[in-house]
Amino acid sequence: MATAVSTPTDKSDEREEAAPQVVKLDPALLVRDECNAREHDTEPDEKLIASVKELGVEEPISVRPRPDGTYGVFKGWRRAQAAQAANAAAEQDGRPVRLVMAYVREDLVGRDGWTRFLSLVENDHREGMSERDTLRAQELALIDMTDVDRRTAAKTLGVGRNAAKQAKAAQKLNDATLRRTAAAGMDLEQTAQLAEVAGVRGAEDRLMRALSRDHAEGKGGRGHWDQEMALLRAEQADVETRAKAEEELRAANIPLLGRVPSYEKDPSRPLTELTSGLGNPLTEDNHKNCPGHSARLDDEHRPVWHCADPAAYGHKVRAQPKKPKTEEDEHKAEERARIVACNRAWKAAAGPRQEFVKRLVRGKTLPDEARLFAQQILMDLPRFYGKWADKQRTQTVALLLGAKDPENDSASETATSFPKNRLANVLFAQVAAAFEDAIREPKQFDTARMTHVYLWESPDRLQAAYLLLLESLGQADDGSYQLSEVEQQAVASHRPRAAA
Repeated sequence: MATAVSTPTDKSDEREEAAPQVVKLDPALLVRDECNAREHDTEPDEKLIASVKELGVEEPISVRPRPDGTYGVFKGWRRAQAAQAANAAAEQDGRPVRLVMAYVREDLVGRDGWTRFLSLVENDHREGMSERDTLRAQELALIDMTDVDRRTAAKTLGVGRNAAKQAKAAQKLNDATLRRTAAAGMDLEQTAQLAEVAGVRGAEDRLMRALSRDHAEGKGGRGHWDQEMALLRAEQADVETRAKAEEELRAANIPLLGRVPSYEKDPSRPLTELTSGLGNPLTEDNHKNCPGHSARLDDEHRPVWHCADPAAYGHKVRAQPKKPKTEEDEHKAEERARIVACNRAWKAAAGPRQEFVKRLVRGKTLPDEARLFAQQILMDLPRFYGKWADKQRTQTVALLLGAKDPENDSASETATSFPKNRLANVLFAQVAAAFEDAIREPKQFDTARMTHVYLWESPDRLQAAYLLLLESLGQADDGSYQLSEVEQQAVASHRPRAAA
């Protein structure tokens, strides 16, 4: 049974068309709409049922008609169930049953995405909706919408254009983690990024600390978060590279030698230390049929070919004096591990740094500090800039200008999309590209000192000035960019000395 109460005629909202009709419905005709955002904790509690028994449902629910004559409730399903329970009790007691006031949304028939979105907005403002239900509703609602509806919904929810993908990714986290991310104030993008690197040991704790540092600065930036994410992605890529190398060895039926405890003797030897019984060198090719053919992985996860037991398989150890392991050897191992970690961190820092430069370049007004820095480089023409220009590599320029396909899009054509009053932005992109290409690799040859140096230890004056410029601009932009730990280490000796 459905009884019309009123038919408002306000047509000011194009999306809603005419305001929906409010009618009185028999609760027996109400079912849960399949696009109701709340999937867990959908039952009414005793307090709600008692209230509805006494007063009825005071706020109208929202429904849309179904082909079988029932109505799907996408807002107020718990109130509808409470009304059903109250009427069942009334019938048992011989009392009259109550109808429920409802907005009947015929305009939403066939518009599942927008229905789910309206349900999400309603339920998200009420207590008890789980973080997982919220994410799933965001994902399904935004996928099943027109572009116009999606833009409106994303703006209302305060999420970006990739919200549907991010919501899907975030659901990979367990419920306890989702509750912690919500309590810590992670936004949807950050929650999805945590899910991306959740397999890295300690990822959640590290990102929580980075988030706390960003919040403590109170500027609304996420510079610490971006740097920690870059490191975690690099570590994850490193783990994946090793896993791939291990899988390739397994596929080739080549054993991967494990670590041998210090109290046991390791019988294996790398092939470079062995010869055949006749004294000929052993290589991967001429040793692969040996039962002891095996491998270990080096720091870059490349195979180092070994024989598991040279004595058992008739190989000879090359004649060379055996050096006892010294304290110096241990220091060298520690230094090697430090170099590997700093090199990885240096390469990872390039991602957040270049994203920040892109935001500067695409901004309406380039900060004066950036303009003056680019102007000085173009006027002074330092040697590194001339060498970079001679190579005519413009992919990084195209990237910083915002090209969709930097490897193939022309930098000059991309630059033509900038208006005349943003010429400084284009020139800064070119200067920044020269620096980015110059500092891409952490290990470089210093012609002044005629030796190899690591940039995370010894950047030159201009390289340090470039990094310090970006740090200053990031701080001025509400902390949207921070130097990474390895970059801060690099520029430490170049910072202005505090006045005594």
